[in-house]
Amino acid sequence: MSLTAETFTFVADLVRRRSAIHLAPGKEYLVESRLMPLARRRGVSVDDYVRQQRVAPNLLDAELIVEALTTNETSWFRDALPFQALTEHMLPEAVAALPAGAPLRIWSAACSTGQEPYSIAMTVQEQLAASRRVEITATDLSGEVLAKAERGVYSQLEINRGLPVTFLVKHFTKQGAEWAIGDDVRSMVRFSKHNLLSPPPLGGPFDIVFLRNVLIYFDVDVKRDILRRLRMAMRRGGFLVLGAAETTVGVDDAWTRVQVGRSSIYQNSGSAA
Repeated sequence: MSLTAETFTFVADLVRRRSAIHLAPGKEYLVESRLMPLARRRGVSVDDYVRQQRVAPNLLDAELIVEALTTNETSWFRDALPFQALTEHMLPEAVAALPAGAPLRIWSAACSTGQEPYSIAMTVQEQLAASRRVEITATDLSGEVLAKAERGVYSQLEINRGLPVTFLVKHFTKQGAEWAIGDDVRSMVRFSKHNLLSPPPLGGPFDIVFLRNVLIYFDVDVKRDILRRLRMAMRRGGFLVLGAAETTVGVDDAWTRVQVGRSSIYQNSGSAA
């Protein structure tokens, strides 16, 4: 049974108010599939579950609904090219611009279950070894995915999604049917809950920010606001990594597009922290 128009409108409005993500008509199947597990826990349909929230609003259920609709796909070293740009361009440039002894600070925003920040940490270890202290801040809107990320334990299926065998052998240990990431990598990353529409998380100013495949969910005004907030959380000259279908061009002109191989990154040429 399909969602009623009333249910979809309520959910879309709730998600927009709390995360600024726009769920356009045509996303009814997505809403129903994401909310089905929550409804099943209550033994009701998705329509009835949402109706309960409309009649008697509950902060916890509102957060669960928003989290269910804003949890994105992830994998290790996703898309490869951004990590090539990190190795070949961003790390050397960022380190060269830092004062002696200053830590390199990286923010992995919308980090989901942790594969991106841990991939960044492993890349940094390979490139910098112990030559520079590195602090990685990883944030997400969902407390549920953050709990999994902080735990750092992954199924074989999750491991198979992009993790090279060399990194598996070097940085993971077997725990029954699962794999746990080593403390050498885990200790580099600090996780915290964060909404991109809120003030930036602690841990800045950042030299490199990963915000991939997130801006596509927002309208232009919200994109512009988020990009401005990012600039204010970064060092001038710091680097921003977006998804392949995302750009700052035509949205916020205080960024300079930099071509690195077959990928583009963006350098903060405007105001900064």
